Amino acid sequence: MGKTAEAIAEGVSIASAAARLSIRNRILVDTIANDEPFEVTRFAPFAHETLIALADEQDAAADLVRRQRKKAWGKFTDPDGTHDYRDRDTRNLRKRGRQYAGVAQALRRMADDPHVVRTLIEQSRDAAWGDVEANLQRRLQVEGMRADLDPDYERMRAARMQSIRLVDLPRLAAHKRRADDVDPDAPAGVVTPSPRVSGIDVSELEG
Repeated sequence: MGKTAEAIAEGVSIASAAARLSIRNRILVDTIANDEPFEVTRFAPFAHETLIALADEQDAAADLVRRQRKKAWGKFTDPDGTHDYRDRDTRNLRKRGRQYAGVAQALRRMADDPHVVRTLIEQSRDAAWGDVEANLQRRLQVEGMRADLDPDYERMRAARMQSIRLVDLPRLAAHKRRADDVDPDAPAGVVTPSPRVSGIDVSELEG
C-alpha cells in the first residue's frame, strides 16, 4: 500500500469514527430521550446522510486544495503566511487533493452499501448501549457504596456535600412542592432525604 492509499485509509477510518459518534448520539436521543424502539432500518437514512455529508466535506477540501495549487503555480517569492503557498508546494497540494478525493469516493461507496450502513449502525448501537451501561454502573457504585468501604470517601466529601446543597436538596424541595400541589388538603409532611443521597451519610449534614 502506497502512502496515498494509506492516507486515504486513515481518512476513511477517522470519518467512520465521526459517523459512528453522530449515529450513536442519534440513537441515544431517539431510543432513550424519546423512548422509541431501536430498529436498524429507522437509522439507515440518517447513517446514509451522515456519510454523504462527510464525503461532501472531503470534496470541498479537495476543491479548496485545487484552487490553492493553481494560485501557487509559478510563484517563487517568499510566502506571507502558513497557507500562502508557492510553486514548491504544488506537488504536496496535488497529493493532498488526491487524498481528499479518495476519502470522499470511499465514503460515498460506503453510503451506498446497505451492509456497510447496517454494520455502522450496529457498531453505533453497541457504543450507545456501552455508554448507558457505564453510566448505570457509576450510578449504582455511588448509590451503593458504604462510607467505611469507600477509600475516597473523605477525599470526595467536600464535593458530595456541595452536590447535596446544589442538586439533591433543591430536587427534594421541588418534589415536596409537587406533592403538595397534587393534594393540597394533605397534612404537611417532612420529606426526609435518603441516607445515601449523593453517596454520603445524611448525618454529615449535622453541624
